Amino acid sequence: MILERSNWLALEAATVRPDSPVIGTLGPAGTSSEQAAVHLRAVLDPDSDPTEATADVQLYDSYEEAGEALATGEVGRLVVANAYAGINAFYMNPALDLAGAFVFDTPHYGIARARGHRVPPRPRVATHPAPVALVAELLPGPYTAQELVLTTSTSTAARAARDLDTDLALTTEQAAALHELEFISRTRPIRMLWSVFVNR
Repeated sequence: MILERSNWLALEAATVRPDSPVIGTLGPAGTSSEQAAVHLRAVLDPDSDPTEATADVQLYDSYEEAGEALATGEVGRLVVANAYAGINAFYMNPALDLAGAFVFDTPHYGIARARGHRVPPRPRVATHPAPVALVAELLPGPYTAQELVLTTSTSTAARAARDLDTDLALTTEQAAALHELEFISRTRPIRMLWSVFVNR
């Protein structure tokens, strides 16, 4: 699960506390990053109600855009999944401090289709690059992926399947529900490490 609140605060004590309680991360709605940021917001302020925690999370089209929002003070913290291939840019950025890290299970991932869509034996599958290995693990027989279509998030992958731009999507339960998809595979979470950055 997540680091205990006392451990998190000990990690953050070495950094300047952000002026803004808002946390920026990857969107759109339904991403694992959104869920991790909402969870972090609730841990940092356990007396707030869930609606406030959700309202204090700002979603962006990329982690880089969320990083720009941190630089301008639009958000006070940035949450990035450690599985993200470009996370090194945030670690190396001299304007940022690593405030801490926490472990948080993602929502359940699975292979989903638009309701009623007839999936061909060799479907095109939309997926974010980070969990791409799950496609081979979760795609049920008799299907074999013809092509993996890389998207910017699990939620945009779900949108691609909803719009029939692809036959299937590797996506989360939240994104599948949001885009009215149905799972054709079993689902499972990913135990993930998340890094939290603040301005130096």
